Amino acid sequence: MAKTGFDRRAFLAGGAALLGTPALAQGMNANETVEIERNVSSVIRRNVSSFRTMDWQPYFDSLNNGAILVDIDSRALHFWEQNGAYHLYPCSVPLTEDLTRRGRTRVVLKDPEPDWRPTPSMKERNPEWPDYVGPGPDNPLGTRAMHLSWTYYRIHGTHDTRKIGRRSSNGCIGLYNEHIEALYDMSKVGTQVLLI
Repeated sequence: MAKTGFDRRAFLAGGAALLGTPALAQGMNANETVEIERNVSSVIRRNVSSFRTMDWQPYFDSLNNGAILVDIDSRALHFWEQNGAYHLYPCSVPLTEDLTRRGRTRVVLKDPEPDWRPTPSMKERNPEWPDYVGPGPDNPLGTRAMHLSWTYYRIHGTHDTRKIGRRSSNGCIGLYNEHIEALYDMSKVGTQVLLI
């Protein structure tokens, strides 16, 4: 015959299970949990770079002055030194297609201590942004910048490492500061650049 009333073992087991439940989950319903999981998985997909080595020959006639290939879709920057040494870096790319420029350009200026001014279109979209940020740790261009022959376009570092591997820039290609420093030292004014 089954007992009715207070069962001490069931009470202790239930209490332990309640204490073991994460506090965050206690405040959510099932729909919120599913939504959070969906958001997390889509963020991860957008932040994944395709790290596969590539050969320079389909893209460049020679390695004179080195060659940089930026693959916008895989969010990866490939660099071949003039001697053929190969380097691969994750990068940030423009937020949208209308901010993205593809094609051939070259490095026209190497800036060892970049300062930053928002472009007119950036200022229009974000009027609260400052008009100027000098060189230093909070500079959006990071520790080094390489200006391309296209006006306002650069390959540069970033102080916000969350941007790397994502569509997060206003047109430029961003690298971790340690990666832009290495690329800056290896590349030259005149290094050929192709964005695909």
